[in-house]
Parts: sequence; C-alpha cells; structure tokens
Amino acid sequence: MRKTLPTLLAAGLAAATFTTSTQVLAYGAGDFFTRLGVAKVAPKNDNGSLVNGAVDVDVQDDTGFAFTLGYRFHDKIGVELLAAEQFEHDIELSVGGSVADVASTKHLPPTLTVQYYPLGGTEALVQPYVGVGVNYTIFSSEKSGLGDLSLDDSWGAAGQVGVDLLINDNWALNAAAWYIDIETDASLNGNDIGSVKIDPLVVMGGVSYRF
Repeated sequence: MRKTLPTLLAAGLAAATFTTSTQVLAYGAGDFFTRLGVAKVAPKNDNGSLVNGAVDVDVQDDTGFAFTLGYRFHDKIGVELLAAEQFEHDIELSVGGSVADVASTKHLPPTLTVQYYPLGGTEALVQPYVGVGVNYTIFSSEKSGLGDLSLDDSWGAAGQVGVDLLINDNWALNAAAWYIDIETDASLNGNDIGSVKIDPLVVMGGVSYRF
C-alpha cells in the first residue's frame, strides 16, 4: 500500500495534461469545501519495543469514516483539516516471539495541512494537490490485560497527496493519502515503559463537495 503514496499525485498530473473541461469549472480562490469518505489507518510495520526492549509492539490497522473541511484563499493555495470518527487499534504485545497480550486503544487524529494545487485556477477536470502540516493525536480507552495502560497524546508532522476528479461545479470524486508522524509515550500501572511509534499511512477515498 505504501508504494501507492507517490503515485497518487503523479497519476493526477499525468491525467490533467490530457483532460480539460468544456464547462466553466472555476476551481480556486474563495472555495470552501468538504471531503467525505472511508479511510484506512495503516501503522508502519515496526512499532518499537517496551520495558527496555523486552516487549515488542505491533499496532494493527483500522478503517472508519473520515471527513475534511477546507478553504482555498488563493487559486493554488489552501488549508484543510482532517477529522474522523474514533479509530480503534488492537495492539499485540509480544515477549520472545509469543503474543503475551492483545491491548487496544482508540484515537482521534485531527490533522491540519497547507495545500498546493498546481492546476488551481484552470478548467482541468483533474486537480491534484500536495500538502504539509501538523497532526495532534488524542488517545483514549486504552485496555490491556497486563494492567492499567496509558498512552500520551502526540504532536507530529504530516504530509499529504491527493486528487479531485471533478464531476460538475460542486461535486468531485476524491482520493487522498497522508503520512503522519505519531509517537506516543506509554505507561503501565503508572510506570513509564517506553514509546510506541505508529507513523501510519492514512488512505481515504470518497467524494468532495465545494460551496
């Protein structure tokens, strides 16, 4: 899945060179928009270890509803906030290669990005974009059979690529992906036990509506 991240923008740019609109689909400054869809949060494979390396951590994927709100204050520049329902991840804790416990946590991943639209202000039906910004992840409802597990909230950088395939003046199909830097400090029964590096790729597909 991670190999698809750089291809989203490339595909949009390639298609845009061949696709133009016969309608006036002004796509740029002054647009408010929302994007709605299903997102998959796929943490990286190696999520670190706890208790001085004694316990290996493996955070599992989850899929849920997500949406964004955004504004274009220039034909080529905009901002977008990613929000979602709470994602819930199972966390395998392994000792010596054997799973000792399956913990879990829920999180909310609000992510704000500043975006660049290379074809903004044109009549191209395919509108790719890239973004960079910041994420704040809020953890809750941690569970573990080993005791009282707690994960600290996390700040981190985020990168984004995406593309809108315009249908008419208001509606478009959308595909987007974010890479988010999420690392959280963990404690068990009040004792610090190390950090968990989640660093997920978030892939979302759905529709876009601009006002």
